Amino acid sequence: MSFADRLDRLQQFLDADDLHDEALDFLAGHGFLTALSISPVEVEEDEWIAELFAEEPNYADDVQKQEIEATLRELKAHIARELASDEDLEPPCDLTLGDEPDYSDLRSWCVGFLEGVFLREEAWFSHEEEVVSELLLPIMVGSGLFEDQPEFAEIAQDQDMVEDMMEHIPEVLTQLFLLFHAPEDKPRPALLSPRN
Repeated sequence: MSFADRLDRLQQFLDADDLHDEALDFLAGHGFLTALSISPVEVEEDEWIAELFAEEPNYADDVQKQEIEATLRELKAHIARELASDEDLEPPCDLTLGDEPDYSDLRSWCVGFLEGVFLREEAWFSHEEEVVSELLLPIMVGSGLFEDQPEFAEIAQDQDMVEDMMEHIPEVLTQLFLLFHAPEDKPRPALLSPRN
């Protein structure tokens, strides 16, 4: 079975209604795995799989469990390879919140990404906190999780600024990856602030 076929099966599994209410769907799961691939510290596989599902799913059998978990590992490795390449990583959805942000695919992806950040929040912000915060801003805006905070409410009022931020998410991911993973002996590329 090809990787694309295995991904389809993973998507059907994660998007099914019988998972725990707090389990991540496919898009949120992709965002979550992207954050884990960027994370400055490694998160153990048992921990992130448990976090992704919130509770053990009702697998049909051990074969299905092994297949789903293997595909999650494969997807995480695929994302890590893309981040380490010269190309920006594109989330598997349109880079827009559309007319109904709460129901947009990008919102789900952003929420999942931040779930991955929250797993090791201290490590993400322990060095260059200001740069990391600035780079994460588009994803934080996209997630809608902070709209009760005045500065986020203000940004949300400016639709053009929000849409511009969303379009910059791929380059933000590259910059975050380089910030944490550029080899010590090579100067890191100059960080570009996301335009707003």
